[in-house]
Amino acid sequence: MLPLFALAIVSAAGLAYEILLMRLFSIIQWHHFAYMILSLALLGFGASGTALSLAGRRAERHYAAGFAVNAALFGIASIACFALALRLPFNAEELLWDPAQPLLLCAVYALLALPFFFVANAVGLTLMAARERVGGAYAADLVGAGLGSLGIVLLLFAVFPHMALRMVAALGGIAAALACIELRWRPRTGTLAGLAVAAAAFLLPDAWLEPRPSPYKALSQALEVSGTRIVDERSSPLGMLTVIANERIPLRHAPGLSLNAPAEPPPQLGVFTDGDAMTAITRAGDAEPVFLGYLSSALPYHLARPGRVLVLGAAGGMDVLQALTLGAAEIHAVELNPQLIDLVRGPFADFAGHLYSRERVRVHTGEARGFIAASADRFDLIQLSALDSYAASSAGLYALNESYLYTVQAFEAYLDRLAPGGYLSVTRWIKLPPRDTLKLLATAVEALRARGDAEPGHRLVLIRGWQTSTLLVKNGFFGERELDALRDFCRTRSFDVAWYPGMTAAEANRYNILDRPYFYSAALALLGGGAERFYDEYKFNLRPATDDRPYFSNFFKWTALPEIVALRGQGGRALLEGGYLVLVATLAQALLASLVLIVLPLALAPGLGRTAGGGGARSRTLAYFGALGLAFLFLEIVFIQKLILVLHEPVYAAAVVLSAFLVFAGLGSAWTYRRRAAGGEQRRVARAALGIAVFCAADLLALEAGAEALGALPLVPRIAIAVAAIAPLAFLMGQPFPLGLAQLAREAPGRIPWAWAINGSASVISAVLATLLAIHFGLAAVAVLAVGLYALAALAFPGAGHRPFG
Repeated sequence: MLPLFALAIVSAAGLAYEILLMRLFSIIQWHHFAYMILSLALLGFGASGTALSLAGRRAERHYAAGFAVNAALFGIASIACFALALRLPFNAEELLWDPAQPLLLCAVYALLALPFFFVANAVGLTLMAARERVGGAYAADLVGAGLGSLGIVLLLFAVFPHMALRMVAALGGIAAALACIELRWRPRTGTLAGLAVAAAAFLLPDAWLEPRPSPYKALSQALEVSGTRIVDERSSPLGMLTVIANERIPLRHAPGLSLNAPAEPPPQLGVFTDGDAMTAITRAGDAEPVFLGYLSSALPYHLARPGRVLVLGAAGGMDVLQALTLGAAEIHAVELNPQLIDLVRGPFADFAGHLYSRERVRVHTGEARGFIAASADRFDLIQLSALDSYAASSAGLYALNESYLYTVQAFEAYLDRLAPGGYLSVTRWIKLPPRDTLKLLATAVEALRARGDAEPGHRLVLIRGWQTSTLLVKNGFFGERELDALRDFCRTRSFDVAWYPGMTAAEANRYNILDRPYFYSAALALLGGGAERFYDEYKFNLRPATDDRPYFSNFFKWTALPEIVALRGQGGRALLEGGYLVLVATLAQALLASLVLIVLPLALAPGLGRTAGGGGARSRTLAYFGALGLAFLFLEIVFIQKLILVLHEPVYAAAVVLSAFLVFAGLGSAWTYRRRAAGGEQRRVARAALGIAVFCAADLLALEAGAEALGALPLVPRIAIAVAAIAPLAFLMGQPFPLGLAQLAREAPGRIPWAWAINGSASVISAVLATLLAIHFGLAAVAVLAVGLYALAALAFPGAGHRPFG
């Protein structure tokens, strides 16, 4: 008898814990460090397979006790290990200069791997005990994991992450209690012990579990200022929002403010997302906020008088207030996080002068590309302002963050929504040496050329201050009156002109002086015939991002690494683009650890693989389960990214794709159990691989052609279409793994835990490798590689025969 309900619960808890750790460590550190820690922690799955291989038959003989104990240990370890990890003085920003930090990082790895080790033990023991019923066991595992991925996202809308952690830990105790009942192993004492573990998760003090942001994050630094206090805090899967106030030393947040501004900003409240990426809620008073006309983002209002304005990424409302102050007749404000809108409309509505309730303002909750796709309106001005943290952006911490706001296709979509003579205005932080602004300019040039414009330079204007740059793209040519207004705007505010039609070299680099006119020189190269040579020779990657490679903030080039390392002691840290290198280091560590976990059982487990084909059988087992582990996550990641353009909100895309893939893969696995007649497994795997290729190609082609049309539909139909597209593909993807295990159960049952270790280790490598491949070759290439891996699995099936297509 198999404890299928307990197995589903423990699998749900394991995947929920995985997603929850990502959320928690995004608050504590940054996105890419969370990615690194989580990826290597998941090697607990590989370690489990190794341990079960070494334990051999002994583990299988004590299956009931082993399952219940491991489920309970997950409940204890998931909360205890996180609490201990918080106590360690690890700080990712100090890795380069503090020799103690790598050791502390290893300790964090070990602590976070332990809960996954216990979950994987419970699943792996069940797969060993199931033998030819493995399809049903694997189905329960996948369906539980799918429900867990969806459940944790929904739960994070209702509770703070540290409370969600308690609930996930409690699931471990509940799974242990249920297993004791299902397996009839000490049902009374075991059930009570499991329920005690579940109850204990709610007894720890909050202070032990609340995530504390890194001291290098903006929130931590703001709280060091005398008089700063937290006045509101709320959380969702989109981020933890923290609102601060300081009456003693007022906050002053005005990105791109001219040094010639005659007035400072009025009092403001700071709003931080995950302890960083601050936006401000500005107090509306009787006096007009003059400073708003002295930001670089005010440029379009001085060239014309835009009537209908679209603000993408409204955040705390500064761009909306700017549009109101500078004369816009109608403002549409789009913001992804509804809790941020609620802050401005709710507890701080009086402070903000009821900004989001004014007659000229219409607020929309949603993602920018989604709003553009669903809207048929035309605007005189579409405005995107700096949406991320200056410090984190300058340090390259957003290198791995995908963004569909700054791709060539996104710019084409924005330009399609401009009225005749309208402007697209994009403001970004300036990095030195220049890269962000130059890549933005390159993206605009490429988008204009893709629309058939042979002279894009006549439609572009670029200015810069000491902190930000603003790029204007016009639906039409700039006229002389606009250029006169541009020169006057820059002269009175000491902003530098980097490009406008007819500009001369003498006009560049006048106020915020650099050693060379980098921005003007880059504009000449990008707009002339030397763009390819410029891309090749520049020390940072400036090639425009696309929807297939949506990594706008990845500027890293390997050719520049020796120089950057040489400058490390002279302030070269900001040049390092650390996010990308962290990903590479993670892959190297994952490969090393996986190699150990895969080779160790072969060296130490007596008799492993010495039957049914010897070394050849071992090679086929390694190739088969390794290929499946890589391919499954490759396709998950590709479809999460592709469906962001349909579902618009990344959190919805992740939840829908993960749950749909896992649930329907579980159903596919269950189907193999229902049709479990011995023999023919290799041909069934080959047919599944062929079907995966067909459905994957069809889905991706349909998404490529119909993303914009689908994006205009309401949310529920979009989700239904996404699930319907994934279902047949995932159903087939769920079949090869249990078919391979069923074959091993007949020919070499001792190799099952080793196969589990191979699959788990490959899955960890897959998550990191897929991102690297997408950065360099695109998401389509990752999908093609995944299909090829399924074909390889069909050829390497670990059976005695070799007739996949016979």
